[in-house]
Amino acid sequence: MKDERLLSIDALRGFDMLFIMGGAALLVALAEWFPCPFTQALAEQMDHVEWHGLRHHDTIFPLFLFIAGISFPFSLQKQRQSGRSTWAIHRKVIVRGIVLFLLGMVYNGLLDLDFENLRIASVLGRIGLAWMFSALIFMHTGWKARVGITAALLVGYWLVAGFIPAPDADGADIFTAQGSIVGYVDRILLPGRIYYGNIDPEGILGIVPAIGTALLGMFCGEWVQTGLVVRGEGLENTISPSNSLTPNRLPLTTTKGKVLWMVVAGLVMLAVGLLWNEVFPINKKMWTSSFVLVVGAYSTLMFALFYYIIDVLQWRKWAFFFTVIGMNSITIYLAQRFIRFSYTSEKLFGGIISLLPEHSQTFFNQAAYICVCWLFLYVLYRNKIFLKV
Repeated sequence: MKDERLLSIDALRGFDMLFIMGGAALLVALAEWFPCPFTQALAEQMDHVEWHGLRHHDTIFPLFLFIAGISFPFSLQKQRQSGRSTWAIHRKVIVRGIVLFLLGMVYNGLLDLDFENLRIASVLGRIGLAWMFSALIFMHTGWKARVGITAALLVGYWLVAGFIPAPDADGADIFTAQGSIVGYVDRILLPGRIYYGNIDPEGILGIVPAIGTALLGMFCGEWVQTGLVVRGEGLENTISPSNSLTPNRLPLTTTKGKVLWMVVAGLVMLAVGLLWNEVFPINKKMWTSSFVLVVGAYSTLMFALFYYIIDVLQWRKWAFFFTVIGMNSITIYLAQRFIRFSYTSEKLFGGIISLLPEHSQTFFNQAAYICVCWLFLYVLYRNKIFLKV
């Protein structure tokens, strides 16, 4: 039987990364070109909130971690199906976490050898460590235990971050960078540079609720994986904890129910997160428990939508643009740090764009940048070159 990936995972990852690859700047440029309430509202969502609250740009990072969680149940079963030992799987999980942590430091300037000003905490580091711990939890617990662990992590983090002020708060509110125990731990334990001086958005304590983010993704992945019927070439098999086959064509009666329950779970998480926000504010920089649930709700609903359209209804052609990005998401994240795509786009399209009306040039320059990045990824895709960590 032909094995097939869940393309919705790659497409959703690509949709998420598009905003890092210039999509956010493109929408901001669109608002400058055609200013109106709608475009300006979109543009406002393309930046982080200053402290409490939530905008779309605050969802990009946790959605990526959530998607990494979705993928793990499939990866784990594939490894077990191939006969890989438990020790070998453990080693691979731990090595992946460490490599992502190191790549995060490389992204932050490790190779500059300026260790005094090197920022240790990073986006890739947070993803690597949170995913690693959640993967180890997933491997050794059943779903009921994982529900309990996730709840314990989020409630425990609230009890610490919401009720224990920083010893050096100097009267600052407990939910501020200076008054929070989260910032205090970064100030006393994180070597090198701290991003905001008194707190790092990818700091130490925030790893705890971020594990919850990854586990929420693993719940979704396991839910889609378990009990699905796989059809192809006259064979029918059931995906279960002992079978890692990925869906080719799934019966709608089974998958529609799974999508519906993901929507219900997303709405429940949203309601609980908004209620929790009243006592533990939604805050990405602190990665608060309410933030985990609200963004977990967004991530679950987005995955349900992509999964239903792409893998249930099999409407796939439209998603190719996103899939190319999603198959090499870490590649483009790192490449933008070390390759001047803007130089290439300027040399290829700058002359033509200079002939356009001045107020539209920023938009088309940004569109050209995205085009060059995508073509770079497409060449890798066509040649089956994928950076896998």
